[in-house]
Amino acid sequence: MKICVGLSGGVDSSVAALLLKQQGYDVFAMFMQNWHDADSTLHGECEWEEDRFIAEMVARKIGIPFYFVDLSKEYRKRVVDYMFDEYAKGRTPNPDVLCNREIKFDAFLKAAASLGADMVATGHYCRRAETVAPDGSVSYSLLAGVDPGKDQSYFLCQLSQEQLSRAMFPIGHLLKSEVRELARRADLPSAEKKDSQGICFVGKVDLPVFLQQKLKPCEGQVIEVYDAYYAQNEQYQSICGILRSVLGEGRELNMITDYISEDKFTPAIHGGLPYDLEKVASLDDADLDRISAPLRYDLHFETETYRSGRHHTKKTRYKANPYGVIAGTHDGAQFYTVGQRKGLNIGGHKDSLFVLATDVEKNIIYVGEGHRHRGLSRSCLSIEASDLHWINAGRRLMPGQMMRCRVRIRYRQPLQDATLIMRSSRMYILFDQPQRGVTPGQFAAWYDGDELLGSGVF
Repeated sequence: MKICVGLSGGVDSSVAALLLKQQGYDVFAMFMQNWHDADSTLHGECEWEEDRFIAEMVARKIGIPFYFVDLSKEYRKRVVDYMFDEYAKGRTPNPDVLCNREIKFDAFLKAAASLGADMVATGHYCRRAETVAPDGSVSYSLLAGVDPGKDQSYFLCQLSQEQLSRAMFPIGHLLKSEVRELARRADLPSAEKKDSQGICFVGKVDLPVFLQQKLKPCEGQVIEVYDAYYAQNEQYQSICGILRSVLGEGRELNMITDYISEDKFTPAIHGGLPYDLEKVASLDDADLDRISAPLRYDLHFETETYRSGRHHTKKTRYKANPYGVIAGTHDGAQFYTVGQRKGLNIGGHKDSLFVLATDVEKNIIYVGEGHRHRGLSRSCLSIEASDLHWINAGRRLMPGQMMRCRVRIRYRQPLQDATLIMRSSRMYILFDQPQRGVTPGQFAAWYDGDELLGSGVF
């Protein structure tokens, strides 16, 4: 069997190539260039020329052929253009998920096949399993990597059965520390190389600068939303009412996220399943639509005139509003994302301000103070049926079915307990505990134990 390793110049893909060579496979390496930044304002910290140089040295050290392929046109068309389009709509895409689906296991796989490769191997921390049916047909499952701190199955959540049939993940059974040690023992040039960060194959970049290549800055208002707003907001109170109606006996409704960051948690008020699943199943689609819809903010500020100074100069100011305040300005709502803290440049607060929502049509950003602001948390989200992707069709939910599983809505997030509710037009994800910073345009991925069952963009 001939295997092409996608050699990036990092330690993970280097060890993947090393292990395959040691196992006796016919291995060759191929480095892909996915970005040209010479004619743009984008400059990543990790230049591709250096990566290619290290990758070539690794291939020479291991003793395998090395090839180069330029996939920059495909990457721009299938990943970068999609990113610009999503940000322009006020959504936050995940380019790494798209890069794996559209580039590594599509365009790159085809390039590898043209050189005779039967399979493509990468340095992802995940595993693949095969199941043979009585009729001899084979189905593939995507499993989490053994290292809980490095599991990268989320980034591969959009792969198809065909793509998995051609994929290999040689280091998925290893810890990161073990990978480093194998690289050191083999004296690989990438052994001490730091992990790459930022946009897939582009590097760590200033995202607003990147987006300004196509999205023009436009000054707008930053509106801070006070906690009092939610007590009088009909949509928020409706969500609370529906969720209370499906609580288990003796349970109290919690509408605020119990954790304050990706790796810091506060103890849950209650343990176990807070909802009665029979009551959840009885909810109609309209109720599910209400509890899964993001909050719509509608604050109005009236002006008044007053006289100021020795000469009683006539001026205009906004009247005090008990529900919020115009806290500042920004340079374009499309440059901000839900849950963002940095880049607002608004002082005078005890706690940090976080983006609660963006309105790109009105060019308004809504923010709230503190990790426990009500607007940061959501208990339910929905995914249109056409956007659902099931890795194994045999595990697909049918309309009317529900499933208990664990879900993550971004890469570093610990898995969260949730209930999947499938209806004819969409699937709903009802979390046991509210989720912080639910960002439209991202992917939700759901797991049964170690197996990633499916995903969808919300």
